Amino acid sequence: MSRTGRVGVGIIGAGMISDQYLTNLTQYPDVEVLAVADLDTDRAAAQASQYGIAQSGDAESVLADDDIEIVVNLTIPAAHVEVSTAALRAGKHVWSEKPIGIDRDSAKGVVDLATERGLLLGIAPDTVLGPGWQTAKRAIQAGVIGEPLSVVTSFQSQGPDWFHPGPEFLFAKGAGPLFDIGPYYLSALVHLLGPISQVIAVGAKAHEVRTIRTGPRAGTEFPVEVPTHINVISTLAGGPTASSLMSTDTALYRHGVFEINGTEATMVLGDPNYFGGTPIKVYRPLQDLAKGLEQDPEIHPEEGKLSGRGVGVLTMARTVRGTDLHIATGELGYHVLDAMVSIEESIERRAFVDIASTVAPIPALPADFDPFSATI
Repeated sequence: MSRTGRVGVGIIGAGMISDQYLTNLTQYPDVEVLAVADLDTDRAAAQASQYGIAQSGDAESVLADDDIEIVVNLTIPAAHVEVSTAALRAGKHVWSEKPIGIDRDSAKGVVDLATERGLLLGIAPDTVLGPGWQTAKRAIQAGVIGEPLSVVTSFQSQGPDWFHPGPEFLFAKGAGPLFDIGPYYLSALVHLLGPISQVIAVGAKAHEVRTIRTGPRAGTEFPVEVPTHINVISTLAGGPTASSLMSTDTALYRHGVFEINGTEATMVLGDPNYFGGTPIKVYRPLQDLAKGLEQDPEIHPEEGKLSGRGVGVLTMARTVRGTDLHIATGELGYHVLDAMVSIEESIERRAFVDIASTVAPIPALPADFDPFSATI
């Protein structure tokens, strides 16, 4: 029997990122957060109380609730596949924080299970659904920069051990700058320009052991399991190439370098870890060197309303009710994972690695998409 009205949502994982999801999901009129769950049920209860949610408990209580149609999986990366699989088997649609998993086989199993059960699977980041990236996508499709040729991206920092009270998982298998921050840049790249077909990369670690710098466990040392400084060259199936730096080993903090060079102009975008709010700048070639090398960009205003994490859950909810807006799909999440695992393999082999997976062309959201309007 088909349902009507707001779509019930249950959250599994009440860690730091849950605040951002709960802040937004409790403001979207098309969804209703019914429960928060966590291995630490006291933490789940605290989050539920803070955001006015009636129910809290463990993951099993969310999976057993017939009123919950979408499970939001905010667990650590190593648990993503297990929790998503359990939710799909319970008949729930699933939105999972990135990455979809930490290895190809188990992640592909999640995608296949969702298809088999006729359920929606969505994978973060949903920043690509924000007005900044959707406006940029429509501008590229309209030919504003001509034919895209190349992309330059970069994020640099000294690492999350300086601000996170429990950063060990961010330096473990399935994390590091590649799996933690890389999905924002790679997802934006694929959303804007299409799938990645080949990569070559090098990587290194500045430290084999790091130290927690904040919180009650400050001073505690932990091992670094993955490369923390990575340079990647990607070839896209459509022809463009991308050069990407991903590092948590630099004293200089510089996030959000994302530039697309086309045959007619260069587009400068903001940080793909954010939904928008930064002007889209387009630079045309110089025409008169006598006027100097300064270039004044064209400014392309963002179209749409700025929101935040959870908008991917909302597009799934509206799709469940019959309006097809689900574009941050499991297939895309798997392709990004495949690219990241291929980057790891390239670092190990010091060789080009072909990427077997692909995704169909990704449509843009309507320019009038409004997450804060009631549509169902």
